[in-house]
Amino acid sequence: MPRFLAEKLRIIPLVYQPKPAFWFAAVRHLPYAVWLDSGRPASHYGRFDIVCAAPQQVLITKGEQTRISDHTGSCRNSSDDPFYILRDLLGNHENQTHPTLPFIGGAVGYFGYDLGRRLEVLPALAADDIALPDMHIGIYPWAIIQDHEQQTASLVINEALSGSLESAYNFLEIEQLCLNASQKPMFHDLKQFIKTDKNSFKINYFQSNLKVDEYRQALTRIQEYIRAGDCYQVNFAQRFSADYSGDPFVAYLALREVLPSPFSGFMQLETGAVLSLSPERFIQVRGTQVETKPIKGTIKRGTTDQEDIANAQWLQNSQKNRAENVMIVDLLRNDLSKHCTDVRVPALCELQTFANVHHLVSTVTGQLNEGATAIDVLRDAFPGGSITGAPKIRAMEIIEELEPTRRSLYCGSLGYISADGQMDTSIAIRTLVCDGNKIHCWGGGGIVADSETDQEYRESIAKVQVLMQTLEQQFKH
Repeated sequence: MPRFLAEKLRIIPLVYQPKPAFWFAAVRHLPYAVWLDSGRPASHYGRFDIVCAAPQQVLITKGEQTRISDHTGSCRNSSDDPFYILRDLLGNHENQTHPTLPFIGGAVGYFGYDLGRRLEVLPALAADDIALPDMHIGIYPWAIIQDHEQQTASLVINEALSGSLESAYNFLEIEQLCLNASQKPMFHDLKQFIKTDKNSFKINYFQSNLKVDEYRQALTRIQEYIRAGDCYQVNFAQRFSADYSGDPFVAYLALREVLPSPFSGFMQLETGAVLSLSPERFIQVRGTQVETKPIKGTIKRGTTDQEDIANAQWLQNSQKNRAENVMIVDLLRNDLSKHCTDVRVPALCELQTFANVHHLVSTVTGQLNEGATAIDVLRDAFPGGSITGAPKIRAMEIIEELEPTRRSLYCGSLGYISADGQMDTSIAIRTLVCDGNKIHCWGGGGIVADSETDQEYRESIAKVQVLMQTLEQQFKH
């Protein structure tokens, strides 16, 4: 790690909390609070939780413009590539990885699917009816990090990220807030938290943006494109929306109880919130090691042990699902090769099991080229191939033609880029966004030549049914 970074970095031990919601509850009153959630203790795939708030600067992109603002009220607009704006703000400290911490301050937030319009020329056909930004990133000079394998908690303060600005919040005040919080638990369980929360959460029933016949017509059109040679696979989704009121964090706590996932996250925004329960890593960078883990191939969990085992075995033996996975692996090998050497596939179509579904997951790795950065890899692989199709650009054009509404954050990415060049990002599936008084989620899947329409329709609902039913049953008006 560069000497000047090490001199500016302070690491303060905190009390480890088995329930990581504790730390987010302690700081969520601060602006732009965000929690990158490992899903622990129920999910064993994740390791770290990262909680931060009160960023030095905020980058918000909508359409062709990015607004860069700081806590003093200073603001400027830019039409430059938003990925490069972010790279310039973070500075050039990459590939100097901290030996134990995944994040030493830096960028945290989301890159929405429609940010892809800044990278490729796409038609504008679907309704743009969600007001949230295409990109929402904060530059955070401090964070609370929990390592669930080592059972440690730390407050990381990186004064190098303050630059010429005064800290948005006095670092001593942040340190005192965290140390005080360690001494008094915020809540013991979810029910106690909801009971004492004055805002609570209420929701109506979710409605799809596609009728069954419209869904069938869209899949017929996709398969016509495939037979004509336009593409090999298209990821197609339907959106479910409902009216809501109250505190989305209450809803998030309920959702993570029923669907613990290793790449989850909660973000508080100016006019909404992000509630993500993603099981899928997009791109991770550790030093020069790059990894992506696409999911392609899904079946619901069985209602009995026998049925569950049978479903898992069926998925592992399904030539169709394995072929879908291999197509996306090839696409991602291509994407990583733009900035990596020694691109390999150490794991192909491995079974991973979650609360509601079984998945086939592959692993693609590479070595970062000299001079390349994590942001370069993210930009030139965005959006992820597992949720577009192959070839990517043609698949995105077909998605724009056939999905009636834009995707917003869905199928974009949520994660962090540390000041030392480390990065970990998710694919934003199993994700809900709150915008105004509406809450939206999406369910989709990869469509290939031999896809069966009714099965794909059921699968698109099964992936997010547990999310919708949990909210409807616990919080209905």
